Amino acid sequence: MKYEKEISRRRTFAIISHPDAGKTTLTEKLLLFGGAIQTAGAVKSNKIKKHATSDFMEIERQRGISVATSVMTFEYKDCLINLLDTPGHKDFAEDTYRTLTAVDSVILVIDSVNGVEAQTRRLMEVCRMRDTPVIVFINKMDRDGKNRFDLLEEIEKELKISLHPMTLPINSGKDFKGVYDLHTKSLLLFTANTKADEEDAFAINDLNDKILDDKIGERDAAQLREDVELVDGVYGKLNVEDYLAGKIAPVFFGSAVNNFGVKEMLDTFINVAPTPLCRETNTREVCPGEDKFSGFVFKIHANLDPKHRDRIAFMRICSGRFERNKYYHHVRLDKDIRFSNPYSFLARSKDVIEDAYPGDVVGLFDTGNFKIGDTLTEGEDFYFTGIPTFSPEIFKELVNKDPMKTKQLEKGVQQLTDEGVAQLFTQFGGNKKIIGCVGELQFEVIQYRLLQEYGAACEFRTLPFYKACWLTSKDEKKLEDFLRFKQTNSAEDKDGNPVYLAQSEWFLNTEITNNPDIQFHFSSEVHK
Repeated sequence: MKYEKEISRRRTFAIISHPDAGKTTLTEKLLLFGGAIQTAGAVKSNKIKKHATSDFMEIERQRGISVATSVMTFEYKDCLINLLDTPGHKDFAEDTYRTLTAVDSVILVIDSVNGVEAQTRRLMEVCRMRDTPVIVFINKMDRDGKNRFDLLEEIEKELKISLHPMTLPINSGKDFKGVYDLHTKSLLLFTANTKADEEDAFAINDLNDKILDDKIGERDAAQLREDVELVDGVYGKLNVEDYLAGKIAPVFFGSAVNNFGVKEMLDTFINVAPTPLCRETNTREVCPGEDKFSGFVFKIHANLDPKHRDRIAFMRICSGRFERNKYYHHVRLDKDIRFSNPYSFLARSKDVIEDAYPGDVVGLFDTGNFKIGDTLTEGEDFYFTGIPTFSPEIFKELVNKDPMKTKQLEKGVQQLTDEGVAQLFTQFGGNKKIIGCVGELQFEVIQYRLLQEYGAACEFRTLPFYKACWLTSKDEKKLEDFLRFKQTNSAEDKDGNPVYLAQSEWFLNTEITNNPDIQFHFSSEVHK
């Protein structure tokens, strides 16, 4: 393998969770350990004007939620870590699903107070579809939450995954005293509001040692001995192969806001997490060790820097070596393009890079060449598969409030829907522009960004559609007739693919039954 040393150093993962489980806080603590940032920003504190490093859009800073995946690269113990922080809010699930196609493993954050929540289940389903290796971090142990074993049982049952505790908590809430690391056999004591470097870890090889009673008290020491015996008996040693196959998830307990239990997880992560993996394309499997470069675009973000109206395509490198100023083949457009300023990221700050290797995520300055799912290669014609576009659940007509700004509105809608935050449909036989989203919050974001970034004012009118289905048929004539008869319910997506907009489940099922020669698809692979 030509670039074996570089590939073996890399770990590319996403942090996923339900909103408010502490994902962005955990992201910052990992960056602190990597020396990438010096102080953490308080996401929701009004007293501190610094905001979470990873939230770079204005609307995110106002609301204290992440609505766009951000990418951060940092070094830790000779590993190069590419960390993708994803939106937790369900309205932005599609962005998160696509991000999961660009990573090799996942850290799932669970709130010890609320346990498994709806969005956690949905994200876990996507991980299971790809057998993505998962590490679980149970957060907020310093708050009164569920019993540790009840929580483990709930996660196993709800998320249908076997767990393997790597640390055990000593109490929780105001009585939280720390965690015992089953792997290194050391005790980590918790003191609220202390910095990471002030933590005390004690090696305790023999749990019967009296030092344990001195450190945490006789009652808690007795309980810990019992817990460790139980866990050792049930779980034994971590089987790394089962973790890599997505069958077992190592579990860590801690408190991200207090930077507690995070380092133990990070140390285990760099030892067991997979290095960049092989990926499927429409013609063959592509592996990281191949000489020739290939990569795919999984996210596009317009106006990352509002001063410069820039548009960045985020590309995951899958094989070979990516070099600045070298020409690469854009498979969909069948043309060669080069990049004079490719970036690596630390949220809003960008550094120009000379080269990058499999596992890395690179930002490419985009003048409108890219769409989500596009593949770049060193000449070979294939594209990476499995990057989904899901059927929206809410549909609204886009209404221009200022005819003088029609051009700006058209451009803004085109660019924002290229990013994948929403889907754009144009009604057949008319000019009605229909925006489809997974959640209401996306419409707010679109309206806000159109006004702030493009100076275009718009409003939305709700439409009575229930689902969008992409249509394909071997019989072109039948498809044409169907679209003509169902003109008010027919549209095309921005790539010109025909779409049926069903008013209800009943209408949809009726049309599927009445038109056996037409296939109705609920998601479109980006390159259909």
